[in-house]
Amino acid sequence: MASDTLNEIAEVAEVAKAPGMPQLDFSTFPNQIFWLVVAMVVTFFIVSKVILPRIGGVLEERHAVISNYLVQAADFKKQAETAEAEYETALKEARAEAQAIAAETKANILKDLDKSVALADAEIAAKTAESEKAIADIRESAVDDVRDVATTAASDILSALMPSVSDKAAVKKAVTARIKG
Repeated sequence: MASDTLNEIAEVAEVAKAPGMPQLDFSTFPNQIFWLVVAMVVTFFIVSKVILPRIGGVLEERHAVISNYLVQAADFKKQAETAEAEYETALKEARAEAQAIAAETKANILKDLDKSVALADAEIAAKTAESEKAIADIRESAVDDVRDVATTAASDILSALMPSVSDKAAVKKAVTARIKG
């Protein structure tokens, strides 16, 4: 076991003597710089000759499409403004026509209403005249009935109080005078 431990220590010592990371080894710097320059030049040529022209083409195509869309949008805006103006004109005409129809209808309704009111007034006047005549007849009949009842009652009372007096004409005349006031 002790020998295993010694072997492990020896291995660790060898690893410690080995140079560290190869990227940090100064002896390999020139080689690394050379390949870095080569990779950068190749990348530069690929980017400038292949990638940038494609990106430029895509940007020009997008610019053309966007410009086309802007032109179409301007055309659509003009069409929308024209359509809105036509709509407003049509709406004004429709409102004017609706107001004219409403005024005409109102005039017709008022004319019909005036006719109906005049007819109703005539009917009411006729019924009022009939009612007044009926009331006058009823009043006259009531006055006659009251006169008859009063005369009969006065005659009965007079005969009961004074049996010797039986002048019905005088009683009727006195009742009529009293009713008239």
